[in-house]
Amino acid sequence: MSLRVIFMGTPDFSVPTLRAIAEAGHEVVAVYSQPPRAAGRRGLELTPTPVHWEAERLGIEVRTPLSLKGEAEQAAFRALNADVAVVVAYGLLLPKPILEGTQLGCYNGHASLLPRWRGAAPIQRAIMAGDRETGMMVMRMDEGLDTGPVARLEKVAIAPEMTAGELHDRLMAVGASLIVEALAALEAGTLAVVPQPGEGVTYAKKIDKAEARIDWNLPATAVDSIIRGLSPFPGAWCEYEIGGRQERLKVLRSRLAAGQGEPGTVLDDRLEIACGEGAVRLVEVQKAGGKPVTADEFLRGAKIEKGMKLS
Repeated sequence: MSLRVIFMGTPDFSVPTLRAIAEAGHEVVAVYSQPPRAAGRRGLELTPTPVHWEAERLGIEVRTPLSLKGEAEQAAFRALNADVAVVVAYGLLLPKPILEGTQLGCYNGHASLLPRWRGAAPIQRAIMAGDRETGMMVMRMDEGLDTGPVARLEKVAIAPEMTAGELHDRLMAVGASLIVEALAALEAGTLAVVPQPGEGVTYAKKIDKAEARIDWNLPATAVDSIIRGLSPFPGAWCEYEIGGRQERLKVLRSRLAAGQGEPGTVLDDRLEIACGEGAVRLVEVQKAGGKPVTADEFLRGAKIEKGMKLS
């Protein structure tokens, strides 16, 4: 026995779950993903999403509607006669006719411990807020934003030096196995759900580009969390002066340090930078147009000396 599954997802984060569902023996009758977007150096080539590529590799029909609000799209969804829909980082809100368009409902793999960090950027927000723990949840979807009852969860510790990219990869693997486990229970008729707690609700709003500029007036713990939470994308950044002009420097990794000084001041010759309280040491950086390098590699070609200011 197996379930007839509609899979809905878009980025790399969703790919292992699609692959795991297929490998578990379920019949993926269609995959929904965001439409191909312009990419390439000139922005002229339309590039399918990672989920789109994986679905084609698996020989599964791919649908890329701009919206699911129209009656024709909703009828086409129902016509698949699926048992269940699985949603992982799809990128579109599902209207009620879609939520009710399968026999057993829609289930979402979400990268937080709901109700904390509902919304678009739960992985980044958890690290930026200094959380010590997060996780993956499988939730039966309703019309609210990540408000449905929870069927499965697995907690994941956030290590002190973990970046958003590293946490992304850990949760990606956890989510794939958790969804397969939930589908097995759903097929057996034993999948139970429990309502989310009414307290502790927070929202993980989409990352704004303005948030990526480092504010050295913040305490070092906050600066370090922001750097790690925005790494590798979009990347926290600051500016330094060289040859009379300002150059942008993206900071991908940092460590807490013991120094003190005027916020933004370089405290030594190894990129220890003073914050509002304490200091951080820059560990991995990236110049505009360059590749990520260690601080030591960067300093071989850039004279950033003690007493200079970063802004």
